[in-house]
Amino acid sequence: MARANEPVRPVIVKKIYEAPHGGHHGGAWKVAYADFVTAMMAFFLLMWLLGATTEKQRKALADYFSPTLVSSKQDSAGSTSFFGGDSITSVDKYPHRAGQTGTRSMTIPRDATGGPKEASGIGKDRAKFQEVRKALMTKLIERKEVRRLAKSLRFTETRDGLRIDMVDEANFAMFISGTDILTPDAIRLLSDVGESISDLPNGLIIRGHTDAQPTSSRLGVNNWQLSSARAEATRATLARAGVSPNRFVRIEGVADREAYIRDNPYDPRNRRMSITLGWRTVSD
Repeated sequence: MARANEPVRPVIVKKIYEAPHGGHHGGAWKVAYADFVTAMMAFFLLMWLLGATTEKQRKALADYFSPTLVSSKQDSAGSTSFFGGDSITSVDKYPHRAGQTGTRSMTIPRDATGGPKEASGIGKDRAKFQEVRKALMTKLIERKEVRRLAKSLRFTETRDGLRIDMVDEANFAMFISGTDILTPDAIRLLSDVGESISDLPNGLIIRGHTDAQPTSSRLGVNNWQLSSARAEATRATLARAGVSPNRFVRIEGVADREAYIRDNPYDPRNRRMSITLGWRTVSD
């Protein structure tokens, strides 16, 4: 028994809590391990391909993962790739126009490495386009009344052909604001352009552009309608300048969706007309 004058000792209860943890058979590590194995498999597959293929085959593989313009047009079916499939330009047995071989009526873009006829046609087109550009600029510069309009022309070679842009400037507008009525300066400019390209056999694409400024509600049209109407007005003026109606391939309006000044869709230079001289095909 405890003595009467002995102090009472406190009772201390110690509780130990163990932190919860998953079992050693949890699945999270398996996902990471699977990713690692997949990456290693891809790496060793790449090493094998580099050692087992020729330089030409490696280029075809590189073009597959980063296709160039020509590859996307001609080699997308694997005609020159590792397994050697058929291309969309291969000869087939379907009926075609007289004198046409296979499906080669497609437009060959710039710097394409097609057959001899395609390369020859593009080379001739490129040389002819340069002549047209030089002759047109010379004609404008030599005439005092239209000399200032020369700086509104832009020449760009694209996959469709030579694009001639007629861009609105501070002292030049193609159309009366909000309408499809050509200004006198624009009629003079289009007449000169039409006369310069009237003798060429190349097809034409006419495309109208506007800026992002909405049209007035009282006019009852939007930028899509306005750009399309302006493209048609341009076509009609070119036809009156001597361009054959059979040469027009597409007449379209794209509103403000293909801005010339991409950083500022409201820039007046986005208001323009584009005339594209298309590359000739094998059948031309």
